[in-house]
Amino acid sequence: MANQVRGLAICLFRQSGRILVAEGYDPVKREVFYRPLGGGIEFGERSEETVRRELLEEIHAEVSDLHYLFTLENIYTFNGERGHEIVLVYDGHLRDKSLYLREAIDGWEHDEVNDLAFKAVWMGLDEFGEGKGILYPEGLLEALSRFSWPQGS
Repeated sequence: MANQVRGLAICLFRQSGRILVAEGYDPVKREVFYRPLGGGIEFGERSEETVRRELLEEIHAEVSDLHYLFTLENIYTFNGERGHEIVLVYDGHLRDKSLYLREAIDGWEHDEVNDLAFKAVWMGLDEFGEGKGILYPEGLLEALSRFSWPQGS
C-alpha cells in the first residue's frame, strides 16, 4: 500500500476527563506514542462499521452511541516508512461498563503478516503535548482542545 492514501476511523471513548488510547512504539524513532482505537476502513465498509469491527477485533468490546466528530489528514513516518491517512474521528461509548474501571485493557492488532499485542490505557488530555506523551494522529490534540463536545455525551 505504499504511496496510497489510507482511510481510517478511530473513536474517542471518554471517562472522567480521560480518553482510551492504545500504546504504541516506533523502533526507528525510539518513541512511545498513543492513538485512539480504531483502524483501516475496508472497501465497501462505512466508517462507523469500521469502528465497531475494529473494537470487536482488538479488545472484544461492543460500542454504542457513535457520533461523527471531525476529520483529520495525517501525513506521518512510522518505522521509517512514510504514510498518509484521512482519519474520521468518532465519539462513542463502550457497552461493557467495566472497561471504564480498568487501568489497562489488553488488545490485539491484526495485520496482513501477524498479530501484535498492545495495551490500551486511559489518559487525560493534559498528559499529552510538548515534553509529555505523544498523541497521534497529528493534529488530534489541537482539534480536541478547540472542540465543544455535544450535550449529553
